[in-house]
Amino acid sequence: MRGRIPKLSIVALGLALGACQTVPSVPPSAADAPVADPAGTWRATATAQDKQRIRNWYSSWTAALASARAKGYGASIEHEGVLLQPNAALPNPHLPPGDYRCRTIKVGTQGRGTLGYIAYDWFRCRVAPEQGLMSLTKLTGSQRPVGLIFSDSLTRQVFLGTLVLGDESIAVSYGSDRMRDMAGLVERIGDNRWRLVLPSPAYESLLDVIELVPAG
Repeated sequence: MRGRIPKLSIVALGLALGACQTVPSVPPSAADAPVADPAGTWRATATAQDKQRIRNWYSSWTAALASARAKGYGASIEHEGVLLQPNAALPNPHLPPGDYRCRTIKVGTQGRGTLGYIAYDWFRCRVAPEQGLMSLTKLTGSQRPVGLIFSDSLTRQVFLGTLVLGDESIAVSYGSDRMRDMAGLVERIGDNRWRLVLPSPAYESLLDVIELVPAG
């Protein structure tokens, strides 16, 4: 574990979870969390590990696809179309606030004990204003990313957050546990369709891709 807390404290990443609650249907605000600097950039906030994840996103993606194809999942990859294509990002990546349907696809494997490709069913996510930025919270499921979205370029934003597991009700502080820290790219891939790409996750896969579409 690292003792350093980044400038933009995502202790705020308790932002979507109450300290003494199970995962709520409506995340409480981060009123008691440190106030984020709206001018802060993801590079000023990210750990060294997460900067490397973002920097190496393309090589992580291609390695994950190669791993999955080698295990016989080529047809599944092709079936997903632009969702799993590295260069499919469109201009204007910003996620509007609101409720979303979201599903995770795990591509590639870190070892022999896991499958090379897993596509999960739909869960619930939420995007909301938080600390002058936007927060993204996966509300249901056994693995729930929670974090903040930062501006980056005309075709992508950057997500920094932590992973909440199982029946946990508290998100650990960003930067305090390298196995829980998460970094990814938020991209638009169609009309009212986005993805959160998480290269080199700590567990199981070589790449996680979370598809997001507005609920309702």
